[in-house]
Amino acid sequence: MATTFPQLLLEHARKRPQAPALREKDYGIWQTWSWDKAADDVRALALGLHALGFKPGQNLAIVGDNRPLLYLMFIAVQSLSGVPVPMYQDAIAEEMAYVLRQAEVDFAFAEDQEQLDKLLELRNASSEEAVPGLTHLIYDDPRGLRNYTDPGLISVEQLMQRGRDYGQENPELFEQFVRQVDPQSTAIILYTSGTTSKPKGVCQTHAAYIAAAEGGVALDHLNQDDDVLSYLPPAWAGDFLFSVAEWLVAGYTINCPESSETVAIDLHEIGPTYYFAPPRIFEGLLTSVSIRMEDAARSKRWLYRRFIGVAQRVGADILDGRPVGWADRLLYGLGNLLIYAPLKNAMGLSRIRVAYTAGAAIGPDLFRFFRSIGINLKQIYGQTETCAYVTIQKNGEVKLDTVGPAAPGVELKITEGGEVLVKSRSLLTEYYKRPDATAEVLDADGWFHTGDAGVIDSDGHLRIIDRAKDVGRLNGPQGTCAGPMFAPNYIENKLKFFPQIKEAVCFGHGRDHVCAFINIDFDAVADWAERRGIAYAGYVDLAGKADVLQLIAGCVDRVNAGLAAEEGMAATQIARFLVLHKELDPDDDELTRTRKVRRGFIAEKYRVLVDALYSGKAEQHIETAVKFEDGRSGNVSATVRILDAKRFPAVKAAA
Repeated sequence: MATTFPQLLLEHARKRPQAPALREKDYGIWQTWSWDKAADDVRALALGLHALGFKPGQNLAIVGDNRPLLYLMFIAVQSLSGVPVPMYQDAIAEEMAYVLRQAEVDFAFAEDQEQLDKLLELRNASSEEAVPGLTHLIYDDPRGLRNYTDPGLISVEQLMQRGRDYGQENPELFEQFVRQVDPQSTAIILYTSGTTSKPKGVCQTHAAYIAAAEGGVALDHLNQDDDVLSYLPPAWAGDFLFSVAEWLVAGYTINCPESSETVAIDLHEIGPTYYFAPPRIFEGLLTSVSIRMEDAARSKRWLYRRFIGVAQRVGADILDGRPVGWADRLLYGLGNLLIYAPLKNAMGLSRIRVAYTAGAAIGPDLFRFFRSIGINLKQIYGQTETCAYVTIQKNGEVKLDTVGPAAPGVELKITEGGEVLVKSRSLLTEYYKRPDATAEVLDADGWFHTGDAGVIDSDGHLRIIDRAKDVGRLNGPQGTCAGPMFAPNYIENKLKFFPQIKEAVCFGHGRDHVCAFINIDFDAVADWAERRGIAYAGYVDLAGKADVLQLIAGCVDRVNAGLAAEEGMAATQIARFLVLHKELDPDDDELTRTRKVRRGFIAEKYRVLVDALYSGKAEQHIETAVKFEDGRSGNVSATVRILDAKRFPAVKAAA
């Protein structure tokens, strides 16, 4: 029985040699790797690395977009009892330097010139960020590298040829290496997003990730006929689960898009049956739909609103197999013919059998929309330290406000303080060379402390409230911090349901009321402005337009009305808000590479704006340092207007 990733690959190659394992779109044409070819390439890569001097226990850094050879490099390294260390492809050199030094990397695999240049810059630097130990640099795409003569540089084709030559001289060596891989050894080191501190290297074993993959595959009956589009960062724990672990357990086909710019087109061409995306992707899909409908003829807009109303009322019940009256079923069927099916086809989701979202909380309104039009969207909850998930929603048992029950083989417990604890076979073994950090999250009884606050309902479903450190309280009587509970992420997700709002950050702990920063979605608001003849010169100008501020005020008012109708939430309505003069950006350290808000950093960086919100000012001038895509630094300045939001009286529950 296969118990490691290399063994699983060889098993598929033996049983289904010509079946498709991976596809890549290159110059507009889909290229296919059979399982046999995938295994042959892994053999060549592994033996080539061995010939270069790569040894068991060494770490090899990998940086690049989703490419077949990138995924095969993972398995090649593991075949030698080594450990791949993927890095985010949009990380700047300074961020890479920390990972490379902390993981003690000598070998690195880079997709193209852009990534290779970062590694060479770090190797040759004389600053404290230098990583002189990078002795071997392997690259995939040779474009632009003809005149690169740096020592230790080798193309992946040269590496594979060296491996094939070595294999001819040592025909049994690769299989010997694979047999020696220990299932309990570290299979991968995945670095956390670093929301509150420096990223930590999470060590996960073959056995841990395979156990997680087997649970998900069994629950959703994933099989070799499924298709998956792999487009999320390979350095993210979720991508390793879906694009490596479950791929090798279920044997489905991985499809790599041509580029990040062509994902939407490639998604439509592939029509995946199994799909994963964080909430921001689904927010983007809904935003694009909203923009198209705004430009549609009046009759189409009327049809859309009419049948989306039907879907919102009965669509989720039909999807879950619950009783629905024949008249509503007839209306829904007509809506599917006219609206839902064309809509799913336009988004590339017409063949979806099961879809998941995770990585951040998804707003219930957004979640309800996709399920209502017949997309079997479900939530999972987990962290890098838990092999990406610990709860998973089951078909027919989906609740909008929970993330499902414990996954197979997982135990959950809630502490008296409300923190979620986890115990399973898929927990990290340690943070790499950080015993202090490991001891903080793994207690003596084997429970992992997630840092999230949650509750378990009567059906055993977990509801995540927020990060435990972010959950606070508004001021109570006499200014004491004993007022209503305040969960900023809950309110932020309600704001982000609106296509005009891309990001939101709420404040309120220890304050008398809630205030918010808002980022507009530039594409959606620009389209809205152009159709109304509103001229603008760029993001800063558009974000400050009076008409745009009133547009966002309408969104805030609707969120407040909804909070007023929820039990115990009326006091957390937004009192004041502003539209930020710049987009929050990972390059400016405001978001993590997985686009999670670094709330504490933002509060400190924009303290002058936070103070203005709570001091009653109508506007505040600010100048902010920014980093541009080409590496240059600069400043963005603006006078930001601050608006009071409309608040509503609490709606009393019916007796």
